[in-house]
Amino acid sequence: MRLNELKPADGSTKNVKRVGRGCGSGHGKTACKGHKGQKARAGSGKRRGFEGGQMPLQRRLPKRGFKNYPFSVQYAIVNLDDIARVEGATEITPELLIEKGIIKKLLCGVKVLGDGELQGPLTVKANKFSKTALDKITTAGGKAVVLE
Repeated sequence: MRLNELKPADGSTKNVKRVGRGCGSGHGKTACKGHKGQKARAGSGKRRGFEGGQMPLQRRLPKRGFKNYPFSVQYAIVNLDDIARVEGATEITPELLIEKGIIKKLLCGVKVLGDGELQGPLTVKANKFSKTALDKITTAGGKAVVLE
C-alpha cells in the first residue's frame, strides 16, 4: 500500500457543490443565490437583532437594574433539619458538612437557617446564622460559633 493509493471509506465524504461554473453545471449564472438583492451580494448577511435600519428592540427598551456579581456574597445554605441528620457528631463544621454530602461547595461560607429542630446540644460553626437558627440552637443547649 502506498500513500497515493489511500482513499477515505465509502460514504464518508460528499462531493462539494461547485457553484458559478457555467450553465451546463446546473449551478451557473446566479450560483444558487436567486436574483439580485442584498442576499445575492458578496459579504452579505445581517447581524443578529438587525431590523432593517429601524431602531432595534434592545435599544428601544429602557435599561433597568444592575448586576452586583463581582461583589455579591453567596453562602452555602444549611437548615437545622439537615444538621440534625448528621449522627455521632457534637461539633458541626463546614468541612464535616462537605464530607457528609450535605453541601457541595463552600462558596463564601456557610449560613445556617432555622428550618427544623435539633434533638440534642450541638456546637455549630458557620459564617452566618439566622435569628431563628440561633434561638433554636441555644434552646437545645448548644452553641453557635461564628467563623470569620
